[in-house]
Amino acid sequence: MDPRHEVALDQVLELTVLLAEDMAGSLGRDGLTPARAHLLWVLRERGPSTQVVLADALRVSARNVTGLVDALEAADLVARRPHPTDRRATLVGLTEQGGTITARMAHDKALLAAGLFGGLGTEQVQTFSDTLAGVLDRLKVMVADAADTSREPT
Repeated sequence: MDPRHEVALDQVLELTVLLAEDMAGSLGRDGLTPARAHLLWVLRERGPSTQVVLADALRVSARNVTGLVDALEAADLVARRPHPTDRRATLVGLTEQGGTITARMAHDKALLAAGLFGGLGTEQVQTFSDTLAGVLDRLKVMVADAADTSREPT
């Protein structure tokens, strides 16, 4: 086993911890959890969506999305409204306050990206991005394989 691999993994793990701490602090000022912020971000990117679409996008159960939407609706960050073409469905969309918060989230993301990568050259950023994409692809396969293995009957 190459010891450089473990050093690289330790660096990635430290990066995830630091990013999680930074995210928790910035989300906390708006009373958000990472799950609630993720739902808001999906709405910012996709626009008003059904809870089924949101559950799929967040990779959680419909019941979980209901709880997230309930909490965000109570905070006046999202609103439910009837679907224009499907009377059985309800759309969830950002309120004005939700739009303001997600705009601030986008601004904070841009500032963080500039802070992390602004001092690097174009080639360095591209190499880092390409390398990380490859690592993420391998990790996704490993996670999917582990999930498939855990579902196999014994």
